[in-house]
Amino acid sequence: MSNCIIAQSGGPTSVINSSVVGLVKANQELKLYKNVYGGLNGIEGILNKNIINLSDLSEEDLRLFQYTPSSGLGSCRYKLKDSSECIDEYSTLVSILRELDIDTFFYVGGNDSMDTVAKLSKYSKENNLNIKFIGIPKTIDNDLKFTDHTPGFGSAAKFICTTALECYLDSSVYTNNGIFILETMGRDTGWLAASATLARINGQPVADFIYVPEVSFDRLKFLEDVRSKFEENNKVFIVVSEGIKDENGKFISEFICTSNDSFGHTQLGGVSEYLRNLILDAGITTRVKALELGILQRCSMHSAANIDIEEAYLSGYEALKYAMDNLNGVMVSIERISDTPYKTKFSPIEASKIANNVKYLPTSWINKEGNNLNDEAFNYFSPLIGDTPTLNFENNLPKFKAFTI
Repeated sequence: MSNCIIAQSGGPTSVINSSVVGLVKANQELKLYKNVYGGLNGIEGILNKNIINLSDLSEEDLRLFQYTPSSGLGSCRYKLKDSSECIDEYSTLVSILRELDIDTFFYVGGNDSMDTVAKLSKYSKENNLNIKFIGIPKTIDNDLKFTDHTPGFGSAAKFICTTALECYLDSSVYTNNGIFILETMGRDTGWLAASATLARINGQPVADFIYVPEVSFDRLKFLEDVRSKFEENNKVFIVVSEGIKDENGKFISEFICTSNDSFGHTQLGGVSEYLRNLILDAGITTRVKALELGILQRCSMHSAANIDIEEAYLSGYEALKYAMDNLNGVMVSIERISDTPYKTKFSPIEASKIANNVKYLPTSWINKEGNNLNDEAFNYFSPLIGDTPTLNFENNLPKFKAFTI
């Protein structure tokens, strides 16, 4: 009986560890592998032989791990080159996998991780290695094509909506209220910011305006809209994606500062402060607050969605079944069958179709003014934030487990 290995890559989510537990539990039931190994810090860690045996975990440890946010196995942002450019990495990885009698590598990640899965499976097939590479989706950005949504997104959306509700109430207590700007993540797509359309009090959306990257950001129109709404209501609540761009396709964040990550992506953030300064300079009001949610969106287990945890678990479980079916170079995708009752099914999709592609928020969900969402968006998001998990506690705080601490 051979072994398998699972690793995590890219930005964390609140539910990413549930996919690992789903794989381990599937193997306990289906008994496909002798051992399920875990690679610490993604493929980078595996290449450095930082590997543990997850099959040794107790049931208690598995439960703790399932309800632990962020990448409990550690992560990496490691750009695997094509085998024609750097054969040494491929040879080293294969050598390590063979040393541990591993015939399947499961990778939990997003676009760049599926690129890695696609490259490795292609290399394996071309060289008749009999080693399978299977992707398990995750990303709070919800931007993977050919899947209805991604594990991690629902919990991030629930956190954003909860925070929007709380901040709206906090910003509405005075007779002389001001303008509040809530900034979400979302480099290329507006899924996260758009999810704030769910945040409602007395049946009314708390966000007066929601700005997403799918629509060009017009500074003058923005100021006109904000001024008009402020004069009408004496308060304005704005939700904005960090990735909004001007009519030339330039990130608004680039007007603040410019730096790149290891994949060459522009580092974003700070757009809420930029908009705050626009409002102040325009003299609309001096009472303007900006809040950048940052990494809280991807590590807030206390505000996670139980349906998200369950689907992350099932994604890991399904991945092992794909290995049992001898599939290679595929990713687990989620297909929505119905909204009410909410029902989904899982199916394999070629990782090469996911890699380096982006699923954008449908522009048909955005109003004609380009500053808010319609009921189609509300209906899509609603089922994804369902229920709240029951966590383990120690000293009145959540009890977590990770392997790279």
